[in-house]
Amino acid sequence: MIDLSTDYLGLKLKNPLVPSASPLSKDIDTALRLEDAGAAALVMYSLFEEELRTEDAMLDRFLLHSGLGHSEADGFLPDHGEFQGGLERYLAHLHQLKRRLEIPVVASLNGVSPSGWVELGRELEKAGADALELNVYHVAASARHSGVTVEARYLSLLIELRRAVSLPIVMKLSPYFSSLPHFVQQLEHAGAQGVALFNRFYQPDIDLDDLRMTDQLHLSSADEALLRIRWIAILHGRTRLTLAATGGVHSESEALKLLLAGADVVHLASCLLQHGPDKLTEILAAMQNWMEEKEYESVVQMKGSMSQQNLPDPSVVARASYLRVLDSFSPRPGVWS
Repeated sequence: MIDLSTDYLGLKLKNPLVPSASPLSKDIDTALRLEDAGAAALVMYSLFEEELRTEDAMLDRFLLHSGLGHSEADGFLPDHGEFQGGLERYLAHLHQLKRRLEIPVVASLNGVSPSGWVELGRELEKAGADALELNVYHVAASARHSGVTVEARYLSLLIELRRAVSLPIVMKLSPYFSSLPHFVQQLEHAGAQGVALFNRFYQPDIDLDDLRMTDQLHLSSADEALLRIRWIAILHGRTRLTLAATGGVHSESEALKLLLAGADVVHLASCLLQHGPDKLTEILAAMQNWMEEKEYESVVQMKGSMSQQNLPDPSVVARASYLRVLDSFSPRPGVWS
């Protein structure tokens, strides 16, 4: 029997497949189906600080201040004592997931202020989250902010939150850091237990008919796994942090490649949104078949066997591959004649 177990932020998981933050976790029945299909843990949808602030402002305006200047209206204001805000709904849902699921549940937090990160992190810990994923969605669009400043922003919030909570913390990073291995080392020293590579920044588009910027959801493609494979392979063995790969996993092929590169867990979202929870069962079965064929006994044995530090030629994941790929293209006959 192949041992598929792996370690994730100090948690022992039955296999390396973990649904990432997505709308799938908003429904208890869907979460149960994911667990039944083989999910080893579940990352909840993100809690956004801006949404909580907006909701609080609206509540303050419509329930508390609507009677200003109209004293006779005070007696007609609705009773808001039973109103459940966004934070309360998220915490209640987290509690429900913890009560119904047997697998670990990771809360996902997307804050904008130092106090918000800390206060919300404390609430998520008290509600029973097994770990905390920090989804730092920050686009460095100002010329006044250097790369050092951007990194300091991440490190500062991690240090503050580390002082406030004892939960394992995983930082979800974008691929846009100038020296990712150095930054990951800094995160490790600051108290992180893991990194998730990479956050997919959704890009605005331009509507040519209406001449306006538009927002549109684009699900990932399998090609996106390649960037994760390279950087996971570079980082494996150079950090003690859990390495989670997120983005581009649509079949057992991407999952296996990321594990060979050195990932501890593989996150999935787009393929589950497209095909449903049963896709997890399909991928797990195909992974086991491949491992049996290649005579691997466990995920631990396989993990990182093709990382940069274990390759006979480490340049394969660095500059040498760039040179070889450029020379490998041959146009189809007749294209240039």
